[in-house]
Parts: sequence; structure tokens; C-alpha cells
Amino acid sequence: MLSGTTSPATLPMNIQHFEKGLQYSDRQLMQIARKLGKLATYCKRVKDESSAIRVEAEQRSTKKERDSMKVTVTVELPGKTLRAESRRPNPVEGVDRCIEKLEPQIKRYKEMRMPRQKRTSRSRS
Repeated sequence: MLSGTTSPATLPMNIQHFEKGLQYSDRQLMQIARKLGKLATYCKRVKDESSAIRVEAEQRSTKKERDSMKVTVTVELPGKTLRAESRRPNPVEGVDRCIEKLEPQIKRYKEMRMPRQKRTSRSRS
């Protein structure tokens, strides 16, 4: 089920939310959009029109309560797709953990896209 498609007006990012077995509250949607906006501090291309962020949350009955929510965040950047998955008791915590996993991936992507000359000069300083 598709709920919100974009983040607040201050962030021109394309964020798609998909839920299965749950429905986000407005407060949760705002928290998630704010947290995903922090990814743009690592790479300007995240805010680019050609980029998209997809958040999938699935509520499941499991033996362990802490694994009941499966959250997957996929970031589509020019030439690369980054993905992180987390199992937490609620979707906001799951997005937090996915962002922690995506940060190093975005940093690597940014370094690979940087011209070789700039990479070597930064590593020397």
C-alpha cells in the first residue's frame, strides 16, 4: 500500500513509503522524512531529481517481539543502488538502523564518484 510519496517541502527528495500490515502515523512519516534528509549531508546526489529513496515496512508476527517489524530502505543514485534492512519493534527505530548501515555505503559511493585527483589530495592531508 502506498501512503506518502514525498517528504516535507523543505527537502526536494523523492521518498516513497510502502507498508504491509501496518499504517504510519503522520508523526512517524515526518520523523522518517527528517531522518532520511540527513542522508543528503553525506552526498548531494541524494537530493537530485534522478535519485529516489524507497522505504518498505512490513509488520509480521514473530517469536521475538523485537523482530516484528522489517524495514528496508533502498536509495537509488545515478549508477548505483544502495540498500539496507533492519528488524526492530517499530518503523522509526528500523529506519534509524538502516540509516546507520547506509552512511558508509553513501560515503564509499561519493569517494568512487570523486575524480581521482581530488581523492589522492584529500588522503594526503
